Amino acid sequence: MWAVLVALWLVAPGSARAADGELPAGEEIARRVNARDDGHQVSRTMAMELVEKDGSSRTRLTRSFRRDFAGERRSVLFFEDPPNLKGTALLSFDYPERNRQDDQWLYLPALRRTRRIATSERGRAFLGTDFSYEDMRKETRLSLDDYRWQTLGSEEVEGRRCWVLEAIPVDDATARELGYGRLRVRIDAELFLPRLAEYWALTGEPLKTIRLADVKPVQGIWTAHRIEATAAASGHRTTLTFRDVDYQRQVPEGLFDESALAHGPPP
Repeated sequence: MWAVLVALWLVAPGSARAADGELPAGEEIARRVNARDDGHQVSRTMAMELVEKDGSSRTRLTRSFRRDFAGERRSVLFFEDPPNLKGTALLSFDYPERNRQDDQWLYLPALRRTRRIATSERGRAFLGTDFSYEDMRKETRLSLDDYRWQTLGSEEVEGRRCWVLEAIPVDDATARELGYGRLRVRIDAELFLPRLAEYWALTGEPLKTIRLADVKPVQGIWTAHRIEATAAASGHRTTLTFRDVDYQRQVPEGLFDESALAHGPPP
């Protein structure tokens, strides 16, 4: 019965509040975000543009792949340009078990070695971008292990009705690992796709925003074709633009292995 009521709340027009005046629980909405259809596998090309406050920019070109393995999600990102980053790769494992630490490895071709990203490093900036290693691994999903989620209300984002969720790290150690004191996320109430996220530092200052845009269906799956992160203090911006998104192309299992990172992406 509870599931039926939640479904009615999430699709009903008008007020975000249920008939009895209560909001759907934040963790329930977060679960719906993680359960939405985003494909069992995907391949895509991604342009990563880093823009300085003065407007100057540099662009990196990558290819990325993701595949599910019996509930376990694995993704890999290969840099193809510029030459100084060509061959660099990031491999991520997102495990379904709660309270199990996920894994990430960074392959550095200049050193011909793979380095495991420690849990304590997951909040660090990924190769000079405004996204952390954790941001790159979770993509559009929300962590139920790291945060306590609360529904604050609803508002419109670019004409879309969204739930407003606030998340607080479960403890001080987790907050230090992530580098976030709290965050606030607007979730599309129909698609269950994050539209806008605001992050605050451990000291309380605004840290950055992440906005998802150009959302349209690809092979029946709603997909954000642009994700933009902006640092609050410096104004530095990183924009990820996706093209050639394909949820039907077979992604080889062997691609998601630490030993395979040096071989690069498939043709």
